[in-house]
Amino acid sequence: MFVRPTNPTSHRLARLAFLVACVAGLLVGATGPLHRYAGVDYGIARNLMTYGLYGAAAAIALGLATIVPTRPGDRRRGFLAALLALAIGVGAAWVPFSLLLQAREVPRINDITTDVADPPPLVVTLQMRQGAPNPPGYPGTEVAVLQRAAYPDIVPIMLAVPPAEVFKRVDKVAMAMGWDVVARAPTEGRIEAIDTTKWFGFRDDIVVRIRPDGSGSRIDIRSKSRVGRSDLGVNARRIRAFTEKLKAEQ
Repeated sequence: MFVRPTNPTSHRLARLAFLVACVAGLLVGATGPLHRYAGVDYGIARNLMTYGLYGAAAAIALGLATIVPTRPGDRRRGFLAALLALAIGVGAAWVPFSLLLQAREVPRINDITTDVADPPPLVVTLQMRQGAPNPPGYPGTEVAVLQRAAYPDIVPIMLAVPPAEVFKRVDKVAMAMGWDVVARAPTEGRIEAIDTTKWFGFRDDIVVRIRPDGSGSRIDIRSKSRVGRSDLGVNARRIRAFTEKLKAEQ
């Protein structure tokens, strides 16, 4: 025998909150794969994520509004739906919200280098950037100032090792980091590579330049995004990781 709940309105709202949370989760979760594997334009994917964030916020609000009226007892129903709406809504909101927080913490730049006065030029990767929204050239003084203020630790790497040996180490580290090495020019002291981000599949171009410095070597690296005004700090983290691994390489 069907027993009518004592809270039909709260019950329906809780179920609606659960449905909205599920849709929001699907929107947020699909943005990266849609851009990376289905070729959906990044602007569209970004808008889908924004809609997912709004949906997640609505689901959280509805979940909070209905979780008490639907609490167990007195033939009340909908508590589980309200609880799931909160959990899924918070999960769906976390990804875009965390990206927003990252964007606020770093400058809106996408080209990071250890040598802002003479950045290593893209050569082979330059030919692979056709259609990329971000131009290949180094943006100039304004970006250099922003980089120095935000990432003062991004500086040339100095090693007391001859350039020929450093070249081998750079190549080894690049491969270990999972980069797709597309150019090796030992006579020019240059290695170029592409690194693909995991979720959206953004392709960032990397060039490492090795020059003699006395009996040792100076290594400069440049990491540049093809898409996005802000790299959310990805290029700086990549250079830091490379620097750490290269210094530890024997």
